[in-house]
Amino acid sequence: MSETIAPNKVVAINYAVKTEDGQTLDQSKDGSPLNFIHGRGMLIPGLENALEGKTVGDSFTAEVKPEEAYGERHDGLIQTVPRNLFGDNEVQPGMQFRASTDQGEQSVVIVEVKDDEVTVDGNHPLAGVNLNFDVEVLEVRDATEQELEHGHVHTEGEDH
Repeated sequence: MSETIAPNKVVAINYAVKTEDGQTLDQSKDGSPLNFIHGRGMLIPGLENALEGKTVGDSFTAEVKPEEAYGERHDGLIQTVPRNLFGDNEVQPGMQFRASTDQGEQSVVIVEVKDDEVTVDGNHPLAGVNLNFDVEVLEVRDATEQELEHGHVHTEGEDH
């Protein structure tokens, strides 16, 4: 009888994630599955929920809505700031920076650059995007005490 995916189980999966229009965003590489401790927030909630109760050998697809992935887009996270905030740094659309905000450090993406102002977007690049996962469960086992204590999976022979 195969173990079932539940909190604090070590899980290994092969996966591919695509946008609704079929663009591949990420995937596990041949021979390098994604290993994680289930229920520890290492995956987006929608994928973690879809994995719950699955066993080794299960293959499935899961559509994950933005609210269970990277959230909805918020126009309030797009703002125009003075160019001089970037000092002598070269800034071009698509570049990412860390910004200090009232809510702490946040990643922003440059959307537009004008002579003396820069428009930045603090939304996650995948905010508002439906994600489609193809998943194959390769392994499910109990996490060791050390893995639970350290909060991550240890590969064979790894010891801190």
